[in-house]
Amino acid sequence: MTGWLSRHPATLTEEEKLHGNAILDCCPELAAAAELTSSFVEMLTTLSGTRLPDWITESTEANLPGISSFAVGLHSDFDAVTAGLTTDWNSGPVEGAVNRIKMLKRQMFGRACFPLLQKRVLLA
Repeated sequence: MTGWLSRHPATLTEEEKLHGNAILDCCPELAAAAELTSSFVEMLTTLSGTRLPDWITESTEANLPGISSFAVGLHSDFDAVTAGLTTDWNSGPVEGAVNRIKMLKRQMFGRACFPLLQKRVLLA
């Protein structure tokens, strides 16, 4: 069920959609969690952070332990979260480069000295 909820609805097969809907019909708490999750994902993908206060209010009123505590955490750093949900800027390329360098460092750990690691990072 977690896989069905976390994937984009367009990637689900008809059988998966039917099974997912049957399960959501049996459990209202899970249906509420699915609705809140999909609305938050929509805010992320469309960069519509102006809807964040409404989402936080709705999720805290739902009294779902995981989602409610997540919403309270978002509210504690509201300005930063709103900026992250409304601007196009992200640090993805930088994080990718750092991750690549750390992977190379782990591969070379204990095998060679710093000049060889430096050369490998520059040539990779």
